[in-house]
Amino acid sequence: MLDIAEELHRWVGQGRDFAVATVVATHGSAPRQPGAALAVDSDGTAIGSVSGGCVEGAVYELCQEALRTGEPVLERFGYSDEDAFAVGLTCGGVIDILVQPVRAPAARPAGDRTPEEPADGAAGTLAAGLAAAATGRAAALARVIEGPAGLLGRALVVRPDGSHTGTLGGHPALDRTATALTRALLDAGRTTTIELGAGPAPGEDATGDDAEQPAGAQCGRPVRLLVESSVPAPRMIVFGAIDFASALVKVGKFLNYHVTVCDARPVFATRTRFPDADEIVVDWPHRYLDSQDLDPRTVLCVLTHDAKFDVPLLERALKLPVAYVGAMGSRRTHLDRLQRLRDTGLTELELNRLRSPIGLDLGARTPEETALSIAAEIVANRRGGTGTPLTGAHTPIHHDTGRPVGRIGSVA
Repeated sequence: MLDIAEELHRWVGQGRDFAVATVVATHGSAPRQPGAALAVDSDGTAIGSVSGGCVEGAVYELCQEALRTGEPVLERFGYSDEDAFAVGLTCGGVIDILVQPVRAPAARPAGDRTPEEPADGAAGTLAAGLAAAATGRAAALARVIEGPAGLLGRALVVRPDGSHTGTLGGHPALDRTATALTRALLDAGRTTTIELGAGPAPGEDATGDDAEQPAGAQCGRPVRLLVESSVPAPRMIVFGAIDFASALVKVGKFLNYHVTVCDARPVFATRTRFPDADEIVVDWPHRYLDSQDLDPRTVLCVLTHDAKFDVPLLERALKLPVAYVGAMGSRRTHLDRLQRLRDTGLTELELNRLRSPIGLDLGARTPEETALSIAAEIVANRRGGTGTPLTGAHTPIHHDTGRPVGRIGSVA
């Protein structure tokens, strides 16, 4: 649901009633991953997508029904062998979708709610999650997608410091366990499903009244949650204010990165040349890198193609816990660069992290084509792809892991 948070946040501010359908689980080849959402307001306006078109019409009707009844519903859609044109996924996969109505908030007396629960109930909890995502603040939204009657759709919003808004509505241990696990997923920036019912929350002693019963069991049966993490956009830092960098900035923004361009030459690092960049920095690349606090999702693209910039920059970059480090240059330049980096004391393990020559082999010539090849390598590295054609292959179309499965090809 957080993928359409900005628009839904506006709807909440306008006092609209709406229903939101969220993919909560997938099986087989499914077009959208958990967290993808479609929302429909009381006027029939729709935003988002849950299937890329396969079941949108049926989900739209479920949203309208949820607005009429005020009740959440969990629905499964899959391929129909009897009728390929029936409502279902023609790709052969199966998706589970939670449809949840969100009414315009109405305040409730303090005596009717827990201290953590907003005055406007579940709608207020969802609104808090949407507000955090829409404004770029880190938070995670956990919603019940399976469990005891009456808990479906109940939600918690958890912040990085462990504080939370809302309640799942069961035993207090359920909120404690859900908050601890959701916070851990938020730290990792992950969206996934978890099941509560296997033991106490991380960091809690299995003592006292709750000692013998897992959190889910205290509610009568295990409880399954969808946890959606909203974290600031990952960073892409492009070193070298050249024409290839301008094309890469555009692709980086398309992939939802926060893009910074850094170059020591003020005549090239200008807003006129890079209108799409979030930040433009005039500084020596290695000095700027030293000043930054980077997370494991950051990608570093070194396009300076000049040893006096490349070597001190890469010497530092290859020691950092970032997602991707790539450097432009011919194979001869790459070999010379490797030797210079060895001379600085980098190990072979550190050097093996370098993607150089940068990008996948698409036969790219123009700056735009080269930017596409670099972006393709970044996506494959992030999602665990191989970079090989899908035609005739027997590898999965959608990978379950965000980690690379091995080194993939490079541009010559």
